[in-house]
Amino acid sequence: MLKVDVLRRICDSGLIAVVRAPAAEEAVRIADACAAGGAEVLEITFTVPGAANAIHQLCDRNDSGRYVVGAGTVLDPETARIAILSGAKFIVSPALNTETAKLCNRYQIPYLPGAATVREVIEAMECGADIIKVFPGDTTGPAFVKAVKAALPQASLVPTGGVSIENVCTWITAGCVAVGAGGNLTRSAADGDFNTITELTKRFIEEIRTSRV
Repeated sequence: MLKVDVLRRICDSGLIAVVRAPAAEEAVRIADACAAGGAEVLEITFTVPGAANAIHQLCDRNDSGRYVVGAGTVLDPETARIAILSGAKFIVSPALNTETAKLCNRYQIPYLPGAATVREVIEAMECGADIIKVFPGDTTGPAFVKAVKAALPQASLVPTGGVSIENVCTWITAGCVAVGAGGNLTRSAADGDFNTITELTKRFIEEIRTSRV
């Protein structure tokens, strides 16, 4: 899949389902539940033990291309390369790492580094990031997005951290091209409840669509 197609998929879908779990097997089940609810973009974080294996499993069964799998919490180029070889189509980091940016640019893989200040947003764009992760979203807030977009209307922003079904519309109307939803989407997995994840995914998607009208 070409880089431009991955970026388009992220922006068109509007939702990145961020998957954290205590084991790779559970991460796959959470990702499946999100996909069943219509999520087209899945991020498996490298806080998951065996994350590369989870990414490989999801990619291996994705013959129809109904979703795109990426890797999150990638701190260095070594981890990024492992993720890419496992099938990850995009790389997400909590903060900018220039060597990771270079590697992703080399292999034409979208890189979404975290930023919490205007300077960090600019530095990320200068390193070739097409989309910047606003992180942590629960401390920056939608007002930060509005301020950044006023000064840098060309910046494509995706918040992660604190995004919920209650505030997703606010993030989108503030100017975000998509949102990353993690714990507020998937926390019921801890109780073995994956149906709630599927239903919440449907609600997130509907809220995003409504916000874009």
